[in-house]
Amino acid sequence: MAKEFEIRREVELPATPEDVWDAVATGPGTASWLFPSEPGPNDAVEADRPHRFAVRTEGEGGFFNALEFVIEARGGGTAVLRYVHSGIFMDDWDTMYDAASTHTDFYLHTLGQYLEHFAPKTATYVGGGPDGINGPEASIAPDAFETLKRTLGASGEGDRVSLPDGCGGEGVVDYVNDKFLGVRTDDALYCFFGRYRYGGPVAVSVHHFGNGVDPDTAGDAWRDWLAGVYR
Repeated sequence: MAKEFEIRREVELPATPEDVWDAVATGPGTASWLFPSEPGPNDAVEADRPHRFAVRTEGEGGFFNALEFVIEARGGGTAVLRYVHSGIFMDDWDTMYDAASTHTDFYLHTLGQYLEHFAPKTATYVGGGPDGINGPEASIAPDAFETLKRTLGASGEGDRVSLPDGCGGEGVVDYVNDKFLGVRTDDALYCFFGRYRYGGPVAVSVHHFGNGVDPDTAGDAWRDWLAGVYR
């Protein structure tokens, strides 16, 4: 049954309001921490740079999906972001809400990492669509994400890890729990997703700030690696 939801967060970010705006309100910005995303031709957009950005998508049967970013300057070149995601889930409300809520926390953390370590550069996004590069069907298993973390040697924040040959270099774990893993290298942010609870496979997406990265080639390398982990 369709039911409305609302997710609210407030985070302090190590960047000016202008830099936060560029990250949340532009396609190159969102590609650097989330996935490439820009309003569609039929979306309602409200933009007051650098204070507020909002976009709302509507559909049949009262469906809507709305995002709002309110940005406030703080001292020392920092800003506070007040984020609201609201809309309607059409079915399995509890599962969908849990997925959206936990993904929000991970993505906002990644936004902070981007602003602290890489902005104003923007990234080449490696991940295809918003779900990232999916692992094989064998990665839809209760212990699949623990297998991935164990393979990478990632157990806690601050751990040093070596990413697979052809997929990355040495990095540090900046976020880890039973559903998400974030790894930062000198030139990229790597985001790993364990979606068994939501009926999905393990997935990875990459925000690469180096030069000459081909997203198709890099994506194929990750698919091959995931297939080897879950053979």
